[in-house]
Amino acid sequence: MDYPHHAKRNYKNHDPDLMDLDRVAISVKSHRLLHQLLSENQKLEKIMRYAKTEIEALIGIRTWVLERLADNQQALAYYRGELAENPYDVLSWKDVAAIRLLDYIDHAGMTYRDQNLRGVTAINNPVKMIWLAVNHGTGGARPPFFEDMIHLFRQFEGVDTHELPDHRSVENWMARFPSGLDPRIVKLREENRDRIINLIIDKIEAGEIVDRKYCFAPDLSREQRFLQALEWWSDYHFHLRFAVRSANLLNEMLGNSLDPDTMKMLHRAEQSGIPIFVNPYYLSLLHVRVPYFAIGADLAIRHYVLYSKQLIDEFGHIVAWEKEDQVEPGKPNAAGWLLPSEHHIHRRYPEVAILIPDTTGRACGGLCASCQRMYSFQKGQLNFDLKKLRPDKKWPERLKDLLSYFEQDSQLRDILITGGDALMSSDTSLVQLLEGVYQMARRKRAANKKRADGEKYAEIVRVRLGTRLPVYLPQRITDDLVKILKDFQHKASRIGVRQFMIQTHVESSMEITPQVKEALQKLNRAGWLVINQHVFTAAASRRGHNAKLRQTLGEVGVLPYYTFSVKGYMENWFNFAPNGRAVQEQIEEKVVGKLSDQAVEELDADLVRAEAMESHLRSLRNKETTAFLATDRNVLNLPGVGKSLSFRVIGITRYGRRILQFDHDATRRHSPIIEKLGKIIIIESKSVSEYLAQLTEMGEDPEDYAGLYGYSIGITDPRLPIFDYPDYEFSVTDEMTNLDVS
Repeated sequence: MDYPHHAKRNYKNHDPDLMDLDRVAISVKSHRLLHQLLSENQKLEKIMRYAKTEIEALIGIRTWVLERLADNQQALAYYRGELAENPYDVLSWKDVAAIRLLDYIDHAGMTYRDQNLRGVTAINNPVKMIWLAVNHGTGGARPPFFEDMIHLFRQFEGVDTHELPDHRSVENWMARFPSGLDPRIVKLREENRDRIINLIIDKIEAGEIVDRKYCFAPDLSREQRFLQALEWWSDYHFHLRFAVRSANLLNEMLGNSLDPDTMKMLHRAEQSGIPIFVNPYYLSLLHVRVPYFAIGADLAIRHYVLYSKQLIDEFGHIVAWEKEDQVEPGKPNAAGWLLPSEHHIHRRYPEVAILIPDTTGRACGGLCASCQRMYSFQKGQLNFDLKKLRPDKKWPERLKDLLSYFEQDSQLRDILITGGDALMSSDTSLVQLLEGVYQMARRKRAANKKRADGEKYAEIVRVRLGTRLPVYLPQRITDDLVKILKDFQHKASRIGVRQFMIQTHVESSMEITPQVKEALQKLNRAGWLVINQHVFTAAASRRGHNAKLRQTLGEVGVLPYYTFSVKGYMENWFNFAPNGRAVQEQIEEKVVGKLSDQAVEELDADLVRAEAMESHLRSLRNKETTAFLATDRNVLNLPGVGKSLSFRVIGITRYGRRILQFDHDATRRHSPIIEKLGKIIIIESKSVSEYLAQLTEMGEDPEDYAGLYGYSIGITDPRLPIFDYPDYEFSVTDEMTNLDVS
């Protein structure tokens, strides 16, 4: 059997430092795990001990696997990329393991820059590492590597089997997580609110806080001052004014409940330049008095507020994940698009581009610990000085120039205004933005009348606002704001804009409070469909957590849109959940809410108005007799171009961190540059072993995650029609403007 040529070539060209790693002795624990691996797999031990070189070991394992698959044409076809079906429908669990072993061998000797280790070259050769460990006690492979190998060969031999949990198990997992609408949780949050308000009153009375707007008349009693501050609580300006910006104040607001180690980390974060910015409302969602019925239920929220050791260690060395956001004037971005500005417009796809305005919309209502914008904070491009972020006198002209990019592009039909956070812009700025979008869309439509069919440009049919404020700070959704949105929706509908979306980010069912529910309902009543992007952090990846979120979102009229794997490198180690867990959640939990063909037809943007979405989802769920409706897609935002969960695990580092090879999502249009980019390599920041240990620290039972090691092939969910663009009554040109893929 010939050894793959590309692997031979790369193997010979290793960095000398990598060859030195081959001489590193493995640890005592690694030796014990190796002994376990060999004792469970006598055939493997025989191959390793008889092989005189690692090349012979590779050939021996490849021959063994191919002999096992000799009569399995379907598995071989999938391995060769000739089948596109869901692998978990057409392959056995043992087949999936066999394909992974072959992929390991095919990519043996390949080297990759590992940004988790600040660009150090990582070598992919798991068979060689086993061979070195067996014959020399070297290779430097860590225990998580051997634990992964033990499970791989158990799967290959049929010892580890694949059993799907039943619906009742999923519902039991969901029941562990209450929502923020639970009366018991509401009462706890009210206690937190009152504690925070009293602390703010104390600081105002002591002269520690001096503010012309938020102050008390001297003759007010303590009770009257509390009632006045309680009124302030309904004002979003109050929460921005009194947002926590220091570790010590954060601890005070949380009743001094943070432990010394956490405080040490937060002080280190301050010294490193990582900003702290948490508004009082959002802080009131964190448990201080942990309820017996909701132990650990707030972890997904807490881990967004508190910074990890890895983030602090890496701050200053964070590398941009989304390469297409790196723009040089006059040059195409990584996706091949020519952009008019370095900071204001981001673009991956032909149909949509992001607009980031020069307003306070460049800020957020709080800083999420795993946000990719940490890169921009590190560079000094972003901050929480809201006064400095106000638009200057030249902004109206810049806005006009930026919107002309959308107007004069042949394919753009969707504008996503974000930041930061779109709703951090003032009402005045938002009116200006939306009026600019309206006029641009109107002119683009008028210009099309002069173009022949087949030469017409795509017209603007979708406007989106990206915002977390309905969750972070629901007080921002005022009647005045709702009127602005409703007026724009009515006006823009008359010139062909058909889809109005609020793209929000609810991370946990615990974030959906009565205030958030009211804010979301207001947005729907304004004619804006609210859709949710969820980030699959380690805490949010616990069994049943995401399913519970989908259920609660449906109850308040919000459509789940995407479930994103955490992107980034070692800075996001703490919040990262392996992509295999995203696949497991997709196959074993989300499947409970899979829509029937009839339900998909009924959930159509042309049939369902945003104003009726809450009642429609309730009716649909009753018809489907399911706990929730799974309308979202599990994906990773690739650092090259696009979103996808279509991958195969093709390797593993000596640290046990998996190496994934991603394909692009074949269900949507991309920039033509993907033909040049090919497949995308991702080295995960955390091993499966480390992830399971972290879940154990959160109180989870690792046995509930049985089978996780075996999910080595990923698949991208189909896109529901409600998220598709509406059809035009004319043919759009095939020409792509503002593109340079030369």
